[in-house]
This record gives sequence, structure tokens and C-alpha cells, in this order.
Amino acid sequence: MAKRQIFVSMVFVLLVGLVGANEEEEADRILQLPGQPKVSFQHFSGYVTVNHAVGRALFYWLTEAVHDPLSKPLVVWLNGGPGCSSVAYGASEEIGPFRINKTASGLYLNKFSWNNVANLLFLETPAGVGFSYSNRTSDLLDTGDRRTARDSLEFLIRWLDRFPRYKHREVYLTGESYAGHYVPQLAKEIMTYNIQSKQTINLKGIMVGNAVTDNYYDNLGTVTYWWSHAMISDKTYRQLVNTCDFKRQKESDECESLYNYAVDQEFGYIDQYNIYGPRCNSTSGGTSTGTRHTMRLPHRPRPIFRQMSGYDPCTEKYAEIYYNRPDVQKALHANTTKIPYKWTACSEVLNRNWNDTDASILPIYREMIAVVM
Repeated sequence: MAKRQIFVSMVFVLLVGLVGANEEEEADRILQLPGQPKVSFQHFSGYVTVNHAVGRALFYWLTEAVHDPLSKPLVVWLNGGPGCSSVAYGASEEIGPFRINKTASGLYLNKFSWNNVANLLFLETPAGVGFSYSNRTSDLLDTGDRRTARDSLEFLIRWLDRFPRYKHREVYLTGESYAGHYVPQLAKEIMTYNIQSKQTINLKGIMVGNAVTDNYYDNLGTVTYWWSHAMISDKTYRQLVNTCDFKRQKESDECESLYNYAVDQEFGYIDQYNIYGPRCNSTSGGTSTGTRHTMRLPHRPRPIFRQMSGYDPCTEKYAEIYYNRPDVQKALHANTTKIPYKWTACSEVLNRNWNDTDASILPIYREMIAVVM
């Protein structure tokens, strides 16, 4: 009789947990975004609290696969900066199912979206990026790689409790730019967690594009790229190479002065991230304050409008208009705590106060390769 009571109690606790998870999932369901075309897939968004003591919560947007989502892997996408939004770039400009129109009045479909083959989970991390927030103001003034990795792991653990059908799904971590830090650092955290926990995360692989990997090679390579593409003069190139110690986290004032001169005086009206494409200007959609760095040395956000041939260079501007609309935020279950600042594609505050960064990610790659081999 006692065994039967224990069994019944265990079943009851399990059912209560499942009901709670289903209620949270249903609360996050997106019924219709303003100006959204009809779609056949489900999408969800909302907050997962990663630190209850200080009130730190991360915002996510899940767009499930168009066909047979239950058989498809989960792809977690992280944008870089540090301080830039995966909703702004990954979801709205790159791999997500929606694009924002020029008037920011609605959306249209991206036929090349990765949710044709996978379930996409866009995560705004760390707190202070996009809609993610912390009730402790100091979190935005003192953050970095390690807290971001720990919070992202905590997010995944709690998010999988909310969406239990993904618990045993293959997980791939992906991203670009400074996600060259986020992705391998999070992968390492997951591998450590899997060793210590009975509930493991089925991490199958990682993928990073244009990844920030190693200070010396990244920064020297960037300056050499500028010079080899006639963006800076021979004289400025020689001065940068002779003055800057590209291995340092924070360069000397002399080096930063040279960098600023190169960007402000010699680049002209060239977007260093897409040197052959047009830039967004006041007549084509305005400017913004994006911070998607390739170089960590200047610690100075630069305007950046990602543009490929045939694409609109002002999409970042459209995103900042669209995601600040109250009706859009309501549909996304976002900004529920009334954050005292506007949603931006990138956070200058976080970027300027990033106080913890690895000089090189190569040791982490070596460590992970040694484990899987």
C-alpha cells in the first residue's frame, strides 16, 4: 500500500510539472505579429529568468521548423558585438523566417530561412541586449564572457524544462562575429554540465561564421585587410602595425588614436563590413548605432548596416522602429517590465563595459577536440 501511495505521488508530481511547463509554453505562443503574413509553423517568445535573486532574465524567440518540427534539430543562434541582438540580426536580417518592410509596418517571408530545415532559437544574451534585462543596474556596467556563458547555460536548462519536447533533441550552437566567443564558451559549459548532471543537453555540434577567435590574428588581419583593399594609406598601415600590440585586450591611447584616424579620416563613406555595397543614409532609412565589431581593440561602437548584393542596407533601422512598437512588443510578450530604455540592435553600454574577454578561444577548441577525440 505504501509503495502504491509513493508511486501515485510521483505520478502526480510529474503531471503537475508537465502541466506547468505546458502553461508556460502556451503563454509564450505568438498568435500573430503585426503585419505578419500567414505561416504554417508555430513560433514562441518570452523570458526565462536566469537569476531570480537579482532579477536577470533573457529574451528568446523560437521559430519552429516549417515541416515536421518534431523530427528536426534545435539550432540556437547567437549574435555578437558584444552587445548585439539575435532578434535584430539573426532573426530579422539573416537566417530567420521574417524580414521587416521599409516602412516597418509589417513583415514578409524570407524563403531562405533556416527554419526550412531546423527549429531556430534566437537568444538575446547577455542581460542588457535587446529585450533581455536585469533589475540590478550594475550588471550592465560589469559583464563579460564568463557570466554570459553561465547565464546562457542556465537559460537552456530552464528553457528545456518549459519545452520538454526538445529535451532530447539534437542541439547545434551557431552564431557570428563575437559569437566566436559565445558559442565555444557555451559549448564548454554544456559539456561540463553534461558530465555533472543526469539531465544532459544533447549537444551535437557548433558552427560560427566570421568568428572573433584570437586577438592577435583577428586584429592584425583586420588592419591588413583595410590596407590591402586601399581603405587606409601605406603610412597609416605601417603606423598601426608598429604601434599596436594586437594581443592586448585594451590598446594604448596612441594605437586607438591611429585606429580612430583610419576609420574617421581615411575610410570615407565605406562600410568596413561590406566595402563594395552602399551604406544606409538619411534618405534611405536613417542611421543607427550598431556595434558589431570585428576588432575588440577600439572599444568604440561604429555604425554598421549589413548589406549583400541586392539587399537593403537599412534593415537595422527598420528593426529598431518595428521592435519599439508597443503592439509588436505585446505580441512578442516582450518588455513586460517596462525597461527604461529603447530596444536597440546593439547596446553601447554593454560594449563599452565589457570587462571579461578571452584573448584567444583557441585553447577552448583544443580542449573540446581532445574530449570528443
